[in-house]
Order: sequence, then structure tokens, then C-alpha cells
Amino acid sequence: MGEGAEKITFPVVAERAGVNPTTLYRRWDSVHALLEEVAVAALTRDGESAPDTGSLQQDLTEWAQVIARDITRPHRARYLRAMVSARTEIVASCPVTEKRREQASEVVSRARERGEKTPSVPQILDHVIAPLYHHVVFALPVDREYARRLVRDVLAMAE
Repeated sequence: MGEGAEKITFPVVAERAGVNPTTLYRRWDSVHALLEEVAVAALTRDGESAPDTGSLQQDLTEWAQVIARDITRPHRARYLRAMVSARTEIVASCPVTEKRREQASEVVSRARERGEKTPSVPQILDHVIAPLYHHVVFALPVDREYARRLVRDVLAMAE
């Protein structure tokens, strides 16, 4: 949209979408809720699953690189920053995080079935996924090597 999140209002969104603002008020209870839903749709895809290469290291590396490539695209980064900017209070959960938790659980489950040592799902979220999002939110560099390093670091935590 181009505006900062503080300038995004239901009337502004309604005008751009060509709908009446009451349509938006009926569906979402706040601009934050609207932005979060848009960000979740933009940052995750229904049916999207983590890679299954037969190797935990390769699965995590490919997955981290796919996420990094996706969230560093300019329009994706704007969605992410708008969602974060719209947050005014601590939330109990975040749909983007929950989607990534499901995917990490898939990767860990498959690796354990193969007999591989694995880091925990929270370790993957905290040491691979969160740093990728952090870097994008704060406009820090994210590239393939950064994603690979995060995966190497978390694999060192495997039990």
C-alpha cells in the first residue's frame, strides 16, 4: 500500500478495494486483524509444506532458503513490516508462526523416522525461522549463505 501501518484505515483500504467500509468493519474487528490476515495469506500458502529431500540438513536448508527468498521480495517484506507495525500489544499466538511450527514439525518428524538426530521444533523456530523474519523486519541482509549458517547452527543443537 505504500503508507505506514498507522496510516492504513478501513476507509483507505475500502477506497482502494472499491468496497464500502462497512464491508470491512463486518469482517474484521480492527485494521490489525485485517493486516494480519493479509500478511498470513501473503507469507504462507495453503497446502505449502517443507521440502522432503531425505536429509534433515537439506530439508532445513532448502526450507530456510525458500522462506528467505519469499520474505525478502519487496511486497512480502512490506506486508511483514506492516503486520509488525500494526501490532500494539503482545499476542498469544501468530498465524504465520503457527504455520511455520507445523512445517518444522513435519521436517522433524520425517527426520526422526529416518533415525536422524534432530533439534527441537522450538529450536528451529527460534534459531532459523525467527532470525530470517527479524532480519527482514529490520531491513538487514538475508541471503542463501545466511540461511545455510542458521541451519548449521541449529543442527549443532540436535540431540
